[in-house]
Amino acid sequence: MSNTRLFKKTIIATVIALSSQQALAAGFQLNSQSATGLGRAFAGDAVIADNASSMARNPATMALFDETSLSLGVVSITSMIEVKDAQYKPFGSDAMATSSNYDDAGATSYAPNIHLVVPVNDKFAWGVNAYSNFGTKTEFGSSFVGSEYGGETEILSMNLGLAGSYRIDDKWSLGAGIDFIYGQGTLKRSLSNNLPTVGGSSIVNVDGADGWGVGFNVGTVYEANENNRYGFAYRYSPDVDAKDGNQEITLPLPDMAEFSGYHRIEDSKWAVHYSAQFIRWSEFDVVTLNGSTLKEYNWKNAYHLSLGTTYYLNQDWTLRAGYMFDESAQDETTSFSVPDSDRHWFSAGFSYHINEKSDIDFGFTYLVGKDVNVSESTPNPYYGSGHPTLGSIPNLSTMEGTTHADAILIGLQYSRSF
Repeated sequence: MSNTRLFKKTIIATVIALSSQQALAAGFQLNSQSATGLGRAFAGDAVIADNASSMARNPATMALFDETSLSLGVVSITSMIEVKDAQYKPFGSDAMATSSNYDDAGATSYAPNIHLVVPVNDKFAWGVNAYSNFGTKTEFGSSFVGSEYGGETEILSMNLGLAGSYRIDDKWSLGAGIDFIYGQGTLKRSLSNNLPTVGGSSIVNVDGADGWGVGFNVGTVYEANENNRYGFAYRYSPDVDAKDGNQEITLPLPDMAEFSGYHRIEDSKWAVHYSAQFIRWSEFDVVTLNGSTLKEYNWKNAYHLSLGTTYYLNQDWTLRAGYMFDESAQDETTSFSVPDSDRHWFSAGFSYHINEKSDIDFGFTYLVGKDVNVSESTPNPYYGSGHPTLGSIPNLSTMEGTTHADAILIGLQYSRSF
C-alpha cells in the first residue's frame, strides 16, 4: 500500500472512531441526549427519570413511568477552538519552521433526539429512542499553514435503541436494551501551501465513510423511599467495522459504567443529585486495517463527576443547575483537528410545565477546556513516487503548538405523557 493510501486510511479510521461513540470524555465528544440533563450537567441522569430521555442513560428508569411518555428535542453544540504558539515544519531536513496559528476552527452542529417509553402494566415497560451523542465540526481555512493537520473534520453519529424494564418490587427495577450505532465522517486535508509544486493539493477528501456496530446496555434502580433513589447502568460498546471500498477498519470501542443518586430534601422544594461515570478508554489501543495494525493509541481510562441541584419553584416552573468535571481520555496521543483536554461544565436550565401532561425544557452549558501541548508528524506521502521534489525526501512534516477548546451547548425539548 502506498504511503498516500496509508495516510488516507489512518485519517478515515480516526474519523469513524470518533463518530461511532456514545457521549464519552474524549475526542471532544459531548453529551447531547436531552435538554433536561444538559441543564444539570447530567448529574443524576441515570436515576431521576423526569422524562423519557432517561432511558438513554439507564433502561431501568422506564419502570418509574406510569404513563406513556414522549420526549423530542435538539441540542446545538458550538465549539470554539484555537491553535496558538504553533510551528509547522514541512518535509525536508533543511525546511524552515513556519508559524501556523489559528483563532477559531470551531463550528456549530445540531444533535436531535427522540425517546418513547411505554408502560405495559405495573411490571413491564418498553421504549425506543434515536439520538446523536456526538455532533461537532472543526474547519481550518486556507490561512492555516499546517493544512495536513487541519482542514475540515465533521463527525456525526446516531444511536438507535430498543429497551425494556421490569419492576421486581417497590424497591428494585431492572432494565436492558440493544443499541444499533451508526457513524459517519467527513474529512478533507491538503498539503501545505509551503510545499513546492504540490502545495495545496488534496491528500484526503473523504465524505461519508461509515460503519455500524451493535452493543447493549443494562441497568438497575433502587428506590429507598419516595425521596431517595439510586441508579446504576453499564453499557457495552462494540467493535465497529467501518468500510471504505474494499478496505475494512476495525475499531475497538470502550465500555462505560455510571452510578447516580437523587435525593429530594424532605419538606423542601430542593433536591440534590450526582453521577459518576467510568469510561474504559484503555480498550481503544490500536486501530486495525484488514486485521493488521494501522495505528496505535495511548489513551487511558477516563471518568466524569457531576453534581447538580433542582428547585421545584411552583406548579409551573422547575429550575436546575449543575457542574461536571470531565477528564480527557487522550494521554500521549493528541490532535490539532480534534482537540481534547480535561473540561469543566457549568450548566443551568429550567422546565416550564404547560399543563399536567406537557413540559418545555431548556438547558445551557458553558464548557471550559484548558491548554494542551500538541506534537504531530506525518510521513511524506510522495516519498518513492518519483515526484521530482518530494519523491526523494523521506522526512516527516511536523507541527507543534498549543490547542484550546471551549464549547457552548444549548438544548430545547418538548415532553408529553399520554
